[in-house]
Amino acid sequence: MTTFDTFTQMWSRSLAEAPQRWAEFVNKTANLPKVAAIARKVRVGATHARAVYREDKLRLLQYATGARPRYATPTVFVFALVNRPYILDLREGKSVVRHFIDAGFDTYNVDWGVPSDGDRFLSMEDYVDRYMNNIVDTVRDRCNVDRVNLIGYCMGGSMSAMYTALHPDKIRNLILMAAPVDWSDRSALLALWSDPRYFDVDQFIEVFGNAPAEWLQSSFLLLKPVSNLVEKYVTFYENMEDEKFLEDFFAMETWLNDNIPVAGEMFRQFVKYCIQENRLIKGELEIGGRRVDLQRVTCPVMNLVAQHDHLVPCGQSLPFNAAIGSKDAQAIEFPAGHIGLSVGSRAHRDLWPKVVSWLGERSDAG
Repeated sequence: MTTFDTFTQMWSRSLAEAPQRWAEFVNKTANLPKVAAIARKVRVGATHARAVYREDKLRLLQYATGARPRYATPTVFVFALVNRPYILDLREGKSVVRHFIDAGFDTYNVDWGVPSDGDRFLSMEDYVDRYMNNIVDTVRDRCNVDRVNLIGYCMGGSMSAMYTALHPDKIRNLILMAAPVDWSDRSALLALWSDPRYFDVDQFIEVFGNAPAEWLQSSFLLLKPVSNLVEKYVTFYENMEDEKFLEDFFAMETWLNDNIPVAGEMFRQFVKYCIQENRLIKGELEIGGRRVDLQRVTCPVMNLVAQHDHLVPCGQSLPFNAAIGSKDAQAIEFPAGHIGLSVGSRAHRDLWPKVVSWLGERSDAG
């Protein structure tokens, strides 16, 4: 068959399918008012929570259940500084915190708030050794316990690992979710972009003060440009008549576009000392004049790694277990992406019940 014959067949098929495609387009266009109504009514944050502690911009949220906790050891979630923490409680059926609440844990989540220009000098010491320490102490006092469970996601996991190494006597169990700790794995595009040969973080922060939310958002989108800028909207078009799909889609879009800036000095230190110089896993990172020695992490550890993570490759997370002093350290490599670990249906069905069970076995009874 010649190239001309092939082209002729394709053209004929396109003409034959044109009426069907046009009818499909008209039907989907007619559905736009419903799509708009769903977009307006979608709410994020499935579980009622109240602020029980405030400091500067941050709020510590406690999830209200009205029931007496089954476990005496409370659980605190720590998310990254870049997006909002409600990704851990996005919608009914897609809430990580709900698994722990239903199991009987007194559950808290840290909302870091939105840094202003005046917060540009907040450092790693402020976030890890002041804010996190005050949060943990607040929960310990509220629950009358010596130690809490800490669950850190992404950058929040890195910070939780640092905190546990600095304050091992205050942490009962540590769970990391897609948390980078060893940046010697340079396979991710983010590692290339942050290479000091191409990115002068000192000059960047000197110019901008804080890491701008818009810049962070566009950077994350460009990590997977085809998926984020093309395939996503093709899938949206194909599912415009599926109300459940639309509700999930708009909830995720709300979160994805709810970026916040990162305090300048904290961003500079994290990029320079962790991503570029890899001080944490080397045992060379200092916070507040103290060395962050991962061997001091002796509590039980569960390290959750997403196999298809384009942001934090498995090789940046798995070395943590070999670097710590804990004799009870496990890792689960789960077939999900970075965000799928918290919102994916399969994760909620197969992963989180196991993690909750693991934590319950290692927490104090109420």
